[in-house]
Amino acid sequence: MTAIRHNWTTEEILNVYNSPLLELVFRAQEVHREFNEANEVQVSSLLSIKTGGCAEDCSYCPQAARYNTGIEVHKLMTVSQVSEAADKAKAGGASRLCMGAAWREVRDNRDFDRVLEMVKTVNEKGMEVCCTLGMLTETQAQKLADAGLYAYNHNLDTSEESYKKIITTRTYDDRLDTIKNVRKAKVSVCSGGIIGLGETVEDRVKMLQTLSSMEVHPESVPINALVPVKGTPLEDQPLVPIWDMVRMIATTRIVIPKTVVRLSAGRTQMSLEGQALCFLAGANSIFAGDKLLTTPNPEFSEDMEMFKIFGLTPRKAFKGTEQPVSKLPVKEGAEA
Repeated sequence: MTAIRHNWTTEEILNVYNSPLLELVFRAQEVHREFNEANEVQVSSLLSIKTGGCAEDCSYCPQAARYNTGIEVHKLMTVSQVSEAADKAKAGGASRLCMGAAWREVRDNRDFDRVLEMVKTVNEKGMEVCCTLGMLTETQAQKLADAGLYAYNHNLDTSEESYKKIITTRTYDDRLDTIKNVRKAKVSVCSGGIIGLGETVEDRVKMLQTLSSMEVHPESVPINALVPVKGTPLEDQPLVPIWDMVRMIATTRIVIPKTVVRLSAGRTQMSLEGQALCFLAGANSIFAGDKLLTTPNPEFSEDMEMFKIFGLTPRKAFKGTEQPVSKLPVKEGAEA
């Protein structure tokens, strides 16, 4: 029986990451089968509910107002637009809708009230609702929880040391404080990072060490490969080799065994064989749909065909949830 640990050292994780690739994948698959359904993959759809014009200076992001990336700025979507997008995502096979707004932080205003209404609306469709809206206070996190929020995404991106080179408009502690506020509201945490930012292997490992040291491990860890965007400071970064993605996913699976490891941005640059290796290494979640906020992503139909080839099954919404029943949608004819 593999023990779930919260005391991994950077050196231990580095040894895992650097182990022979096939051995690493084999070990990760063993751990994956011990804690998860072997061929079950959670399918999420990511929707940009407010695009562009962000005050932050994240070096990888085309939505930062200070960069000229050709992204059209769009104001906050309406509740009906989000409802329609959720219906489309659910019909395509998604069990979770992730809503992203290009904000530095949540403010207590009419826009936030509208987001709360969006959360309620999507939750009532029997879908898990995730939001990524920037920094949150404890009170704001509780309001989202009361509206039926299932998960909140707030990525660490990289190690604390590397973070300072990528973002200067907020600190690593700001990120960790938001995650703590989400935890206090009993909302599940989605937090991972991006590889290909110019970081070292040690930076990748340190990020995993931070996540694995949390009192409660994140329920979801997205692993993104940088998609370089013209106009951002990282536009000339080379694409991440598939082997780096496989190593990162396998290491995450071994170090944080029960989490849902999401194969996120960068899938359009991967072959079908490359994605198969990522699933073998322990990935058990993807974003489906033609866009990840502003970057390209495979269509739902392509992913369902891939599932058929690999023998994968989409995971049902709310599986293994520890949320109070009052937060879950009530089926018609059922007692509350």
